[in-house]
Amino acid sequence: MSGGKSITDSGRRKSRAVALASLMLLLASGHPGRGAVQTPSEYQVKAAFLLNFTKFVNWPDAAFASPEMPISICILGEDPFGPELDKIIEGETVNNRRLAVQRVRRLPLPPCHVVFVGQEEKEPGKILAGLRAGILTVGEGERFLRDGGMIAFVVDNRRVRFDVNQPAAAAAGLQISSKLLSVARNVEK
Repeated sequence: MSGGKSITDSGRRKSRAVALASLMLLLASGHPGRGAVQTPSEYQVKAAFLLNFTKFVNWPDAAFASPEMPISICILGEDPFGPELDKIIEGETVNNRRLAVQRVRRLPLPPCHVVFVGQEEKEPGKILAGLRAGILTVGEGERFLRDGGMIAFVVDNRRVRFDVNQPAAAAAGLQISSKLLSVARNVEK
């Protein structure tokens, strides 16, 4: 029966989405087994999400100057993460590429694959318009997507969530995995 199959497929997709969301929350909550359980800060959770975004995005080959080039996460402007992002990506690799963090006060950017644009940036639309293709743009608040950003962190019911602007990512030559899209709060198509 085709009706039964679609329910099973739908159930599997939901199970995978729940498993992915649970994994992302576990990663965002710190490392189990290291003493007392602590509630992670907002930016610890966001740092864990940034790491995980790199695992679910495919960049065009032209985004990397060489096979050894790391996936570079650039923080543009003020750095709200402090040492947390460095701690979370330490020793991590994605598709045989190590990860690196760069802090950049202003444009132009060094070679970056992910750019985090903080809330203090007054005109993110102008910043985003000047970026080359192949850069995943991540920011904060619903306005960030309206300004052309690809992934926007939002705090919803005291939890860090994210929305995705899929057309903006596609226009930059990036493919966002359906697994990541399935755990987004909202996806613009």
